[in-house]
Amino acid sequence: MRDASGYEGAPEREFSPATHAEVSEVLAEAYAARIPVTIAGSATGVTGGCCPHGGWLISLRHLNRLVIERGRAVAEAAVTLRDLNDAAVRTGQFYAPDPTEWTASVGGTIATNASGSRSYRYGATRRHIVALDVLFADGSPRHFRRGEAIDFDVPALPLPRTTKNTAGYPLRPGMDWIDLIAGSEGTLAVVLRAELQLLPAPERLAAAVLFFDNEDDVAHSVALCQREPSLRMLEYLDANSLRLMGERAGAALIVESESPEWLEAVSLPGLRDDSWVAASAQDRERFRAFRHALPERVNSRVQRNGFQKLGSDFAVPLEHGPAMTALYHAELSRLFPGQYVLFGHIGDAHLHANILPETKEQEAAGRALLLDLARHAVSLGGTVSAEHGLGKRKANLLPVQYGQNAIEAMLTVKRRLDPHFLLGRGNIFGDAR
Repeated sequence: MRDASGYEGAPEREFSPATHAEVSEVLAEAYAARIPVTIAGSATGVTGGCCPHGGWLISLRHLNRLVIERGRAVAEAAVTLRDLNDAAVRTGQFYAPDPTEWTASVGGTIATNASGSRSYRYGATRRHIVALDVLFADGSPRHFRRGEAIDFDVPALPLPRTTKNTAGYPLRPGMDWIDLIAGSEGTLAVVLRAELQLLPAPERLAAAVLFFDNEDDVAHSVALCQREPSLRMLEYLDANSLRLMGERAGAALIVESESPEWLEAVSLPGLRDDSWVAASAQDRERFRAFRHALPERVNSRVQRNGFQKLGSDFAVPLEHGPAMTALYHAELSRLFPGQYVLFGHIGDAHLHANILPETKEQEAAGRALLLDLARHAVSLGGTVSAEHGLGKRKANLLPVQYGQNAIEAMLTVKRRLDPHFLLGRGNIFGDAR
């Protein structure tokens, strides 16, 4: 079993149940025998969450029923975001979360509380969940609706001052069951089906890929764009990212706005005349595909080099975004000239630094640098995981963000719902039990 980052794992047995009842039966059998269980969807994650180290693997690929209604979708775990969005568009609606990979499954995006480019305006997956059908570790079913509070006491943990966060459980007294399960990376329950909010498709939409020659102009332009209320996407690609995509520029911003007038009138410092402005829905889709193809090319190049991708998922408070971007560039260009890309959700002060090592020494140096950058992000009030989760690959970062008391509070919740640590073993907490 391999995920999109190249992380590998192997189960002792694999199951592909066709019904909710069959999933429950497998879980109950594993629970009785104290066998760890890992849940797999589309394997598009990048932190090893779906890759088991022994135990049983349950693939939910047969749970793919989808119903679209006015204002909502009811989707089983294996429904892909592409199928969900295509079906919603045909009814004049859309599903707001927009993670990079549209082959990702609904269940997987709920497990990681995925977000993506449109989270700049609409937030992460958790915000758009109306109800969940889940199974607990022993196979027992539960249905939770938005507003249903957990029935046990938890402390309020110190959360980062960021717009996005998926590091551990965001505990607070009286929190929703949905908010607890979403983002728990398959460690608390198995998501079988979700009722999701759909929004009316905007009547007008404008998009552009804006090219610049230098980073100072980009920083000023980001600040100007963040003042615009009609903006729903504000993405960034550095020069190395553009080069990997066959384009030549110092950097680019990808914007999407519900005000074509704003995009026509906006004046940004250093904006190049060869920028792309969408003239049709097809152009907007081309721009989206352009942005979303970058991580695929990064993954392909790293795996050709024989390594797993080294990538950051850190976010900082908005006021520290420019300084964090500058630090990324300074450190990456010093240690890995020409061997990194920096891109992502600059409107949320959430960029992805991907290092492309070619030797074991570079891989070790890259891991050390990312750990230093994670500590710096946390020192600014940031998070070590804004949208991908920690999985197994990044479980070592949980103590960077949280002290032992906070981690123990999370483990207490884990023990309450899964006392034998069978679900998603290794995810979030590593070997801690």
